[in-house]
Amino acid sequence: MLTANGIQKKYGDLQVLKGVDIDIQKGEIVSIIGASGAGKSTLLHILGTLDSADSGVITINGERIEKLTGKNLAAFRNKNVGFVFQFHHLLPEFTAVENVCIPGWIGGKNRSAVEKKAKELLNKLGLSQRLQNKPGQLSGGEQQRVAVARALINNPAIIMADEPTGNLDSANANELHQLFITLRNEFQQTFLIVTHNEELAKMSDRILQMKDGKMVGG
Repeated sequence: MLTANGIQKKYGDLQVLKGVDIDIQKGEIVSIIGASGAGKSTLLHILGTLDSADSGVITINGERIEKLTGKNLAAFRNKNVGFVFQFHHLLPEFTAVENVCIPGWIGGKNRSAVEKKAKELLNKLGLSQRLQNKPGQLSGGEQQRVAVARALINNPAIIMADEPTGNLDSANANELHQLFITLRNEFQQTFLIVTHNEELAKMSDRILQMKDGKMVGG
C-alpha cells in the first residue's frame, strides 16, 4: 500500500530525516513512536504529501507521488489519503455532516451521494444524534470521531493519524483505538499512526521506532 525509500529532509542546517525506509501493507495498523524531535510528524506529513522530501522515493497505491505536482498532487491526496490530527481541524461554522462531506465535495463527487455516505459513517461511529450539531456543541471525543468520518469519506488507500489521542481523555482515547481496529477489520482500512500513547501503539500490528531522523526498530 505504501513504500518509501531513502527519505531525507532538511530545514535550514537541521537534517530532520536521514534516509528513512518504510513499507506498509494493505490492512495494516502501523504506529511510529519516538521522542519529540525524532522526525515522526515530518515523516508523516511527507508520506501524506502535505510536505515534500528533499530526496527519496514514495509509492502509495502503486503511484510514485514525488512525480506529482500542483493540482494532480492535491487530487491524489484527496482521493487516496485521509488525515486525523491531534487538533480536529473541524470548521466551526459547519455541522458534523457538512464537515465530513467537505473532502468528497472537493473531490467533485455528487453532493447528495456524499451527504448520504457522510450520514452513514456518522451513524456507524455512534453520532446519529449529532448530525446537525456544530463542533462547538460536541465533546472532544465526538469531534475526533467526526474527524475520522471525514478521513474515511473518500475511501482512502491509507489513513494517516498524527497524535490522534493527544487531546482525548483515557476513555475517549480507548474508544478511538477500538474504532481504528474495527475499521481495519471491517474495511481492511490501512492506518499509519504517529503517537506517544503506548496503549495505542501496542494495539497496532507493528511498531516502528524513530530516533534522530532514522528508523531504529520495527
